[in-house]
Amino acid sequence: MILRNLERKPVQGFFSTLGIALSVAILTMGFFMFDSVQHMMDLQFRHIQREDLALTFREQLPEAVQFELANLDGVNRVETYRTVAARLRAGHLEDEVAIQGLDFDSQLRRIINSRGAEIPLPADGLVLSTMLARRLQVEPGDQLIVEFLQGKRRSVTVPVNGLIEDYLGLSVYMSKAALWQLSGEPTLVNGAFLSIDESARDEINTTLKEYPAVTGVASPASMLESFEEVLAESLLVSSGFLLGFAGVIAVGVIYNAARISLSERGRELASLRVMGLHRREVAMLLLGEQGIVTFFAIPLGWGIGYALCYAIATGIQTDIYRIPFVTDVRTFLWSGSYIALAAFVSGWIVKRRLDQIELVEVLKTRE
Repeated sequence: MILRNLERKPVQGFFSTLGIALSVAILTMGFFMFDSVQHMMDLQFRHIQREDLALTFREQLPEAVQFELANLDGVNRVETYRTVAARLRAGHLEDEVAIQGLDFDSQLRRIINSRGAEIPLPADGLVLSTMLARRLQVEPGDQLIVEFLQGKRRSVTVPVNGLIEDYLGLSVYMSKAALWQLSGEPTLVNGAFLSIDESARDEINTTLKEYPAVTGVASPASMLESFEEVLAESLLVSSGFLLGFAGVIAVGVIYNAARISLSERGRELASLRVMGLHRREVAMLLLGEQGIVTFFAIPLGWGIGYALCYAIATGIQTDIYRIPFVTDVRTFLWSGSYIALAAFVSGWIVKRRLDQIELVEVLKTRE
């Protein structure tokens, strides 16, 4: 009977399948956005930025400033860095960026790719963001002309030794020693990364505020907390709206399809009850069609959602941030479970209406 019903109403079955698949796709997109941003935050603030405090100096200072910072009570490790504004040229293509020079064995600020693997800092040469490399049309082994925009404003040729898939900004890294040599301004630094004892944070912050050379003190933990607050206010609200919208669509499609079937086949179902079929058996005949439609619509929705998520990840590519394409089995399981729950609730409501049918009145009704 179920197969005959599907043959009798192919258009209704098609639109029911499409509506449920659309709900699954919307749910998949919502969970994808949440997982992607969580992955981006975890990568940036827990794996790349491992320092407790990041200092910015008012002007360039000698490298020896790290010893003064290391002598502060509660400071466990100090790593200085050098940042230089430069113009990168590859043929007729160019872009202005900030080259960041790190310690060769830097532990507080590491170069991590999108898969979480650490990229070793080369002794010479540059490590570029893949987006910047695509813009300049260069690959590892190619040569770039670097024009420094400050200091002695030298112009040098530097090889590209590596690429990194990152999500925030356009990163350009090289070893601090190599950057000193190329820029012609040795042993000068712009800031420092500090690893501190948490119990001494307040005291260290107070001491650093008294240093006129320190213009900024940033804490990745505080930035992560602020980012999560913004996430809770914006992304979670958006995801919640998507979940609610998808749930309404799923319940509406499944419930309406089952109600239409109940209205059209009420006389047949009542006849089956009179012939001796139990309420549960009659309900299975009615709701089995919707169960089959839902079963085939969920994988279809997963495929549509996967394609939409890929389009979003590849479409949102700016100099400020990129959305990582992160897919997790749990994303599909959650979206499928959510639709299955919506189908169960809709079926339960329809079954209650089916149980309340007055058999005699239905059988007296003319078709």
